[in-house]
Amino acid sequence: MSPVFFILMQVAVVAYALIGGVFLAFSDFVMRSLSLTGGTGGVEAMQAINREVFRWVFMALFLGMAPVSLAVAGYGITWLDRSAGWLLLLGGLCYLFGCFGLTVAFNVPLNERLAVMEPSQAATLEYWTGTYLPHWTVWNTVRTVACGVSSALVLAAVVTMARLSGQGS
Repeated sequence: MSPVFFILMQVAVVAYALIGGVFLAFSDFVMRSLSLTGGTGGVEAMQAINREVFRWVFMALFLGMAPVSLAVAGYGITWLDRSAGWLLLLGGLCYLFGCFGLTVAFNVPLNERLAVMEPSQAATLEYWTGTYLPHWTVWNTVRTVACGVSSALVLAAVVTMARLSGQGS
């Protein structure tokens, strides 16, 4: 195994865990806290969060892991005759579809709709409590789990591959 790719997989394990940690915070307490603000406070705060999330650190990590996940999954295909290959393939695909794909398909459209709403309008508060909070949080929780599973699968592959390479020396 290439040392560069071995390091890339280790970076992927940490990156998946970091992204999952951000999502976990939202599912565990941020969204619940925003729902308790009453009135327009939660809407205004989430609108601000959705504008600020485009900072380079999170976006570089979140977007950058999509091509890295493709590389991890692709490398896994070359190792499918071993358990590590399946772990890599599943870990990369889990992030691509369970995190990145769900974000694009579900969370972003919810965010975009909320972004153009006036917080003080009754329709906004109805959308916030009846649609946004429950749906966004469910999909975010799925993203959290997907990141955790991706991290665990790739970590298991790294350990397996390291063990196998140690046996060959």
